[in-house]
Amino acid sequence: MLLIAERINGMFTNVKRAIAEKDKKVIQYLAKKQTEAGAAYLDVNVGTAAADQEGTIQWLVETIQETCSTSLCLDSQKPNVIAAGLKAVNAENGVLLNSTPLNKKSDEEILDKFIEMANQAGPKASIIALTMDKNGVPQDIDTRVAIAAEIVSKAIEKGFDTQRLFIDPIVLPVNVPNAQVQPGNILAAMEQIRYLADPAPHMTIGLSNLSQGATERSLINRVFLAMAMSRGLDSAIADVFDTDLMNVVATTEMLMNKQIYSDSYLKVFASTNK
Repeated sequence: MLLIAERINGMFTNVKRAIAEKDKKVIQYLAKKQTEAGAAYLDVNVGTAAADQEGTIQWLVETIQETCSTSLCLDSQKPNVIAAGLKAVNAENGVLLNSTPLNKKSDEEILDKFIEMANQAGPKASIIALTMDKNGVPQDIDTRVAIAAEIVSKAIEKGFDTQRLFIDPIVLPVNVPNAQVQPGNILAAMEQIRYLADPAPHMTIGLSNLSQGATERSLINRVFLAMAMSRGLDSAIADVFDTDLMNVVATTEMLMNKQIYSDSYLKVFASTNK
């Protein structure tokens, strides 16, 4: 399970303040601690924390790389922001470009742009593509799968290895009216997405979106993550500081025969993911 740590994001108060004050210590602390907690990638998202998103993502990338060689996940739907981040990133460490929809009303070619940027960044650059198009986020299984199929088809057409492609079926907050059907729809879509190509594209989700605004956030995230892993999910943007969540990842992998059982399997998982 590839874990992408979520905390270097301008939506968090301490990160927003660090960006405003250009306080490297906060960013570097989060980079190191999330890596120690088991993150394979660090999500880097300016969000609304700065008007100059291009300059800010470059500052974040440079600040992280001063102290940490962990692979980065550049997170923006704006190609110009991703391009700015790529100017500063060490792509040899691996980089994810997150996240492009199939298309947008304002940019029909956005997926093509992400593929081109990933190719220019080298073979260790991958893409997270959303099952979303110019009509917005689909609410049903079939449309999610159809959009995913178009994304995979476009990647193959462009000669982009599907092993460098992550499909995100987009989890939605479960506490929104009429939204409880969506987790089931996402799981059903995953069942089909993993058969869209050989080798199959990876699948990822922004896990914390599911429990946004809910009381039992950690519990909701943990249960759904285990369910999704059983349907082929092999990556998630998540809170790696949540020890219970990390234990669920370890246990699910063990029960799926992806890790060898021993009485100390949790300790082994923690040590091998640092």
